[in-house]
Amino acid sequence: MSITVRVISPDKTVWDATAEEVVLPSTTGQLGILSGHAPLLTALDTGVMRVRPEKNQDWVAIALLGGFAEVDEDEVTVLVNGAERGDKINMEEARTAFTQAQTRLSQVASGDRQAQFQANQAFKRARARFQAAGGTV
Repeated sequence: MSITVRVISPDKTVWDATAEEVVLPSTTGQLGILSGHAPLLTALDTGVMRVRPEKNQDWVAIALLGGFAEVDEDEVTVLVNGAERGDKINMEEARTAFTQAQTRLSQVASGDRQAQFQANQAFKRARARFQAAGGTV
């Protein structure tokens, strides 16, 4: 059996198709969804969502920038602040952004909480995009 998966960001629908399996980056860790899953509402962290369209097919990676997911009756609706399919991300640009974000995070003064928060958020976004594009961290 399959599940219907929709990934919706403010400016576009990134995914709207059936799938065999979904892995979500929830705020409490990775969350796997299969057909028949119990109803669920969860907050999503910035990270990589993985969708397997059909058995024995490759996983599709989607970078998510935080939001919520609802699972109900074999339907998964993901509402996020931003999303981008990994196969649409330029690997070299993502690698460069990830390296720059790592450097920025390591150079933030320990007493500057706002700068630490901003650098950490930029790092999480860059890491998600890099991983979705196929990079390993």
